[in-house]
Amino acid sequence: MKSALYILLSVMVLGCGASAGTITQRSDNVSGPEGVKGRMIIPSDSTLGEGKMLMPPPVPLFSDEVRMKGIVNFLASDQLKGRDPGTPEMEKAMVFLENIFRQNRVKPYFETYLDTVLNVAKPAYNIVGFIEGTDRQLKDEYIVIGAHYDHIGVLLAVNGDSIANGANDNASGTAIVLELLRYFGSSRTNKRSLIFALFSAEEQGLLGSRHLATRLKADGIDLYTMLNFEMTGVPMTGKDYLLFVTGYEMSNLAQVCNSYAGKNLIGFLPSAREFNLFQRSDNFPFHEVFRVPSQTFCTFDFTNYKYYHQAADEASEMDFDHMANVVNNIIPVIEGISNSPSRVIRYN
Repeated sequence: MKSALYILLSVMVLGCGASAGTITQRSDNVSGPEGVKGRMIIPSDSTLGEGKMLMPPPVPLFSDEVRMKGIVNFLASDQLKGRDPGTPEMEKAMVFLENIFRQNRVKPYFETYLDTVLNVAKPAYNIVGFIEGTDRQLKDEYIVIGAHYDHIGVLLAVNGDSIANGANDNASGTAIVLELLRYFGSSRTNKRSLIFALFSAEEQGLLGSRHLATRLKADGIDLYTMLNFEMTGVPMTGKDYLLFVTGYEMSNLAQVCNSYAGKNLIGFLPSAREFNLFQRSDNFPFHEVFRVPSQTFCTFDFTNYKYYHQAADEASEMDFDHMANVVNNIIPVIEGISNSPSRVIRYN
């Protein structure tokens, strides 16, 4: 590639050397284009004075709003002109994303991170990384964690703005996946193998995910489940759960997630069934090709965001605290799915 856009990411150290009676704060600082930076503050599990224990927080403090804002600010910036495949601006996004994979020790699944999408008119590339599982038997089973990073480019101008920035759709889901790969790239707490996939050409009809699903099937991988993230940038209102999954009634995924989370994390959104969202995101090609549980996590409920496929889908409209909360809550869920002795997620 001719573009030279680099991001420097620090590698986290998860060991803790705190003594009793103290709270150790560790920071994970990141710098890069458009203010990509962040921090991680984790209290040590130690006593606080005589007879008092430091209770662990209900959610691990891994991600935060600073990281979320930095990633989305770049991906949804005007300089990327709506991330339309086949453009120089999309190449900048690809280099940015590849470097995040590389700096977090996530290996390419193929010869390189780039998976050339063959069923498109303009050049398009999925970005695919891999973290091998730690268990001798379970590492031969795979979990795909994905999101699409493309958008629809430049539109007719409305109020002087023609760039469809695609912050919620789907820089938000991409940022969630990047934080998950950052966590597992450092922790290596996955017994099953993880494939992290960022899809291109989703907006052209799920073409990138269909290409990758077909290629992985031809490779003969043993896929357990595909977990996709789409439009996770703003919270739902009036709900007692954080996310919904498409195809809720098709499998027990929501119940499994809630069990690992220890709370009502995933709920049922009737409008997701009404508008058939199960077939409208990158989970669907994996469902068709592999016939294993393949579903999308989302927080767009048709009432909480009015800028779908509009130039006003800007980073400034995102709730970065909410996005970090999604990451922090979903980490123990992915760990539980990855490490369960048997496959507990199944279609009904």
